[in-house]
Amino acid sequence: MIGDELTTTTPYDRLIADLDAAGARYRLIDHAPEGQTELVSALRGHDVSQAAKCLIVMVKVGKKQTRHVLAVVPGDARLDLQAVKALLDGTYVAFAGKDKAEELAGSVSGTVLPFSYDPRLELVADPSLLGRPELYFNAARLDRSIALATEDYVRLAAPRIAPIAATGEALCR
Repeated sequence: MIGDELTTTTPYDRLIADLDAAGARYRLIDHAPEGQTELVSALRGHDVSQAAKCLIVMVKVGKKQTRHVLAVVPGDARLDLQAVKALLDGTYVAFAGKDKAEELAGSVSGTVLPFSYDPRLELVADPSLLGRPELYFNAARLDRSIALATEDYVRLAAPRIAPIAATGEALCR
């Protein structure tokens, strides 16, 4: 996991410092403020399938344990909640509430990074996301995005790779 130390004040500053320290290949893209994947992909000038859509999910495991997952899927895909539930041997799954999601992500809705800086947030990425040379995502800001080399994303974020994108009847948001 990158960035174990808390030396910067914002998630954006922390991410940039971590990327620079690790020698990651990335570029910044400034654009009008936007948090919806389809709209911001158009502003950035790339196919929506290259966007890293980040969703925070709550999974109940039994009656007493709750886990949270930062699920990352291609921008043109939907998240298969049942796949996330099965992956964690859960008994119940739902999207996390906005307040909890923003607390765990450290940024507002629409700017969630595909990196987890909170030990309570398990990072899971769909393998279909990793077939492109670059991933695009909002940089914990509505007005700036990052295009990051996919190899560097996998190396630095170290996500658990599992099929969590919905297909066919499993479509859900």
